[in-house]
Amino acid sequence: MTALFHRQRAPAMSQFENVTVLKKANVYFGGQCVSHTVLFADGSKKSVGVILPSQLTFTTAAAEVMELIDGRCRVRQKGEPGWKDYTGGQSFAVPANSSFEIETLDALHYVCHFG
Repeated sequence: MTALFHRQRAPAMSQFENVTVLKKANVYFGGQCVSHTVLFADGSKKSVGVILPSQLTFTTAAAEVMELIDGRCRVRQKGEPGWKDYTGGQSFAVPANSSFEIETLDALHYVCHFG
C-alpha cells in the first residue's frame, strides 16, 4: 500500500471555475472538520474544507487524493507503521475502502479529490 502514499506538489490552481457548490456544510467530528461539496460539469466531485488542530481517523469508500492547500499534518495510512509529515502544497493518496489517521498541527485547508 505504500505506493499509493506519495508526496507531490499540488497544482497551483487557486480557484475552481464553472462549478456548483452545495450550500450545506459537511460537519465531521463535532466540528473539527468542515467541508463543502463541489460538483463539476464532467460529473466529478471534490470537497473543500478545513480540519482544525486534532487527531482524527477517516474512512474511504472511493479512492481519494488529499491536496493540502495550507497547514501542517502527520498522516498514517491503514496498515502502515509510521507517520509521514505533509505541508501545504503537497498531497497524498488513499485507496478505496481504507482509512487513514491524520494529526493536524495547524488549521489544515484541503481539497479532497474523489475517485
